[in-house]
Amino acid sequence: MDDIVRQAMAKWPNVPHCYGWLALDARGNWRMRDEAAQRQNAPGERIANTTLQSFIHRNYTHDDAGRWYFQNGPQRVYIDLEVAPYVARTDPTQGFVLHTGQALSSPDAAWLTLSGRLLLRAQDKLAALDDRDLAAITPDFQLDGAALGDEQLLEWLADQAPRPLEWQIGERRLAVERIPDTGLDARFGFVSRPREGS
Repeated sequence: MDDIVRQAMAKWPNVPHCYGWLALDARGNWRMRDEAAQRQNAPGERIANTTLQSFIHRNYTHDDAGRWYFQNGPQRVYIDLEVAPYVARTDPTQGFVLHTGQALSSPDAAWLTLSGRLLLRAQDKLAALDDRDLAAITPDFQLDGAALGDEQLLEWLADQAPRPLEWQIGERRLAVERIPDTGLDARFGFVSRPREGS
């Protein structure tokens, strides 16, 4: 957290929190959601300013209730999460990089939703993989020891009793569990739409 933010928090400790105005979309974009966007349940305008993005990234954290927020000076701006608290992308040198620019260590757990969204857990971070990067890693998925094609992966997602899916990451294999798209927040302990009193 920036020192200037800590100083502002100490100087003005009772600033009301902000809800519904900022969102993190499924591709790792910050979205400003004005009153009209909130009324229409629209995603809002993408924040393109890199200086503002960096400021949000440095001051992005969560409270004990699993509500993620951006500490904007003395004010907590709670974040609506489209999928998960972090979004990861593949990187040729680092493996995975979070939307905040931090490297994500090698995943220790993985889940694939019924719609084909991959969730990764590495230590204490839960990230949804940017959907544009899924094709880059699916060749490393294996079913009964054989690589999967796109059609086989779709069949596995639709199967009522799917066989174990494994992901070959370097020298180790990681089981990939199939889960529903709904209820991710409850399952993984975060609040997707924090509101006052929640």
